[in-house]
Amino acid sequence: MPSPRSVKVYSTPTCPYCVKAKEFLRENNVKYEDINVADNPAAADELVEKSGQMGVPVLDIGGQIIVGFDKAAIKKALKT
Repeated sequence: MPSPRSVKVYSTPTCPYCVKAKEFLRENNVKYEDINVADNPAAADELVEKSGQMGVPVLDIGGQIIVGFDKAAIKKALKT
């Protein structure tokens, strides 16, 4: 399920759902940019601006924002 769209994962090192989301992307051969918001205040601000909240993971798939590890939503966003 390779995707030509840009994929960003806003995450923290201690978040188990962040790990699961990144594993899912790797298993499906999707290249992504991992953005650690724990040590990057500017990225944390960007996360809040995009999603309206501080929770992680937040995935930005070609501008489509997915909050949490939602396999169905991720698959759908990758296909569109």
